Amino acid sequence: MSSSGKVLIVDDDRFVRMALCEALKSWQYETVEADSVASAMKAFADAEPVIVLLDIDLPDGSGLDVLKEIKTTSPETIAVMITGNVDVANTVAALRGGAHDFIGKPVRIEELRVTLRNAAETRELRREVNRVRTASKRGFSFEEIIGESDSMKKAIDLARRVAASDVGSILLNGETGTGKDLFARAIHYASERSNAPYLAINCAALPANLIESELFGYEKGAFTDAKQKKEGLFEQANGGTIFLDEIGEMELALQAKLLRVLEEGTFRRVGGLKDISLNARIIAASNRNLKQESEAGNFRLDLYFRLSVIQVDIPPLRDRGKDVLLLAKYYIDRANLKRRGKLLIGLAPEVEKIFTNYKWSGNVRELRNVIERASILEDGDTVTAAHLPADMLGTFSAHSSGSGMFTLPMDGVPLESVEFELVRQAFERTNGNLTRAAKLLDISRDQLRYKLRKAGYDAEA
Repeated sequence: MSSSGKVLIVDDDRFVRMALCEALKSWQYETVEADSVASAMKAFADAEPVIVLLDIDLPDGSGLDVLKEIKTTSPETIAVMITGNVDVANTVAALRGGAHDFIGKPVRIEELRVTLRNAAETRELRREVNRVRTASKRGFSFEEIIGESDSMKKAIDLARRVAASDVGSILLNGETGTGKDLFARAIHYASERSNAPYLAINCAALPANLIESELFGYEKGAFTDAKQKKEGLFEQANGGTIFLDEIGEMELALQAKLLRVLEEGTFRRVGGLKDISLNARIIAASNRNLKQESEAGNFRLDLYFRLSVIQVDIPPLRDRGKDVLLLAKYYIDRANLKRRGKLLIGLAPEVEKIFTNYKWSGNVRELRNVIERASILEDGDTVTAAHLPADMLGTFSAHSSGSGMFTLPMDGVPLESVEFELVRQAFERTNGNLTRAAKLLDISRDQLRYKLRKAGYDAEA
């Protein structure tokens, strides 16, 4: 039968400790004993109990001092005070110090049992609150990942299978902005670990020593600023998932420590001597080809193989066909929630063609930013080429012969986008004078008016 948790009993009366131990063990608790302030401090540090039964009057001091130390180093630990003298001042001090409850002597066993049950429920509630705060934007699911292209369906199907399995490590591979973080969250919340924490760290955002402390935690005094013990993500994510984003940026020395954790299933806090069991799924992500990085000596090959038990390749946006337009509609709908003017109903036809042919080097993140920009600048109800970034419309340079011709970019460019860009430039250069703008383009006013309307301009003048 599994243990209900570890309880530290602090009382200078040996017979009280014996009676409490007997009752607690019958309720499937593990027990640790101490008879003074000094021994209580040591026992608490060594045993790390979930509940402490604490006498106030001890031979070498007050249990209130022990309570203060407990709540400073481990706020989640439940402390229940036990005393034969229920003094108002002590009661107030204990409750202000974070004590969960008071029990008078002689201890009534049934009262103790109810108190412990309530204490356990309180601790679990506190942990759940912390989980909710830590796991940002709960509720991510595969249904919220937009994509109907074959490449995206394949990636989602594999990720679903992985989520339902008990595999301990997963590697997500994809360019920047493809949605690796969405996949990581979806895998977590579709798994049996969904009620446990989901914790993430960007390996490119922190120096190696800070990443090590964040992952493994540290003991009090492990280094200059370590004024108290800190649990790392490996400990906090007990039963849940840890997302290591941009793991290709992790230094080789730290990669070796991570490999040891994955191989042995245990870790130690920085400055610690005690092994702690790892009970979390590791999802790593990289925008690099880690196999090639390993062959080049920039990433440990053994760690790559350990992480990539299952590898999910997330396709770039340029390879997802009509998904571009589905995503554009999604971000237009989101932009409409913030828009004060006329709501956007979609993309102008020429913009659909531009979006479909554009390379999207920034992937979904770039598309989101383009729509957000357009929603701010557009006065009409459609996204037009007039408010797209210049690099989306192509860059054109005059031919050296001076013939007035333009050089086609190496990657090509949609023909209509060239026309729309030139019409826009002519219209804006002449401050909206249709006659002069038409002359610059060597077309009639009617032709220019038609093209301007297609581009989303008011061309009634």
